[in-house]
Amino acid sequence: MNSPPLRIDAHHHFWDPDRYSYPWMAGAAMDPVRRAFTPDDLRATLYAENIDGSVLVQTLSSLEETQEFLRLAATTDFVLGVVGWVDLTSPAVADVLDELLDGPDGKWLVGIRHQVHDEPDPDWLRRGDVQRGLAALQERRLTYDLLVRARELPAATDAVRRFPEVQFVLDHIAKPRIAGGHDDLWTQRMPKLAAQPNVSVKLSGMVTEADWITWSAADLRPFVDQIAHWFGAERLIFGSDWPVCLLASSYRDVLGALTDILTPNDSADLGLIFGANAHRTYRLGNG
Repeated sequence: MNSPPLRIDAHHHFWDPDRYSYPWMAGAAMDPVRRAFTPDDLRATLYAENIDGSVLVQTLSSLEETQEFLRLAATTDFVLGVVGWVDLTSPAVADVLDELLDGPDGKWLVGIRHQVHDEPDPDWLRRGDVQRGLAALQERRLTYDLLVRARELPAATDAVRRFPEVQFVLDHIAKPRIAGGHDDLWTQRMPKLAAQPNVSVKLSGMVTEADWITWSAADLRPFVDQIAHWFGAERLIFGSDWPVCLLASSYRDVLGALTDILTPNDSADLGLIFGANAHRTYRLGNG
């Protein structure tokens, strides 16, 4: 097997509002990102920042989008894997996963995600039909990206405990209230999740939880320091959350802020966070 890329961005998106409707993109505040974003929009940026590869993550509850992303990964040199979407609650979830994995581009499917924080039920991850879907992921050695806030952390912790052979990845450090300077519920609930060895966390999506205009690395630092304390360097993964991050920052500034915060870590830890952990967690190149 080839050596893993030195640097990986484990969380970015592509989308096209002319083809799909994105409910979360409503409102004037989203105007800067309400256009198509394609591999051609990201390639030069990754090259400029010495990022060798990436993980493309779903944006919609859409099997069609997942199928398109797998085809796109097969023809895009820097996309190393896709975190797609399937309906975990469907009785046919196992068959759907097998169809994706057995398809011509199935080797690019490394995980599944659902916008859990948009579900009315904070216990959605405890539902029997959802857990049947997680069991199907476990059987196929696929990761599951947790897109939750503090409200859903107890159910997420239960799911991680129930499926010890699933590698879970917590997106965006569970979106604490960075703009407010602290998030008591997040601080209270996160350690129980972090105590589970089969969950890693993406250092991603933080600038859009801070003040979009005035944020600085100093605003992110207390939250990153807490996450690093709870999880350890061996379970931290860099993700840009591009192009969502463009609402508050450039790609370079997101990467630069996180690099500044993590600089006290030794070079081996930085190598884990900015590449090796993503490669191992998503089993990139093992398809």
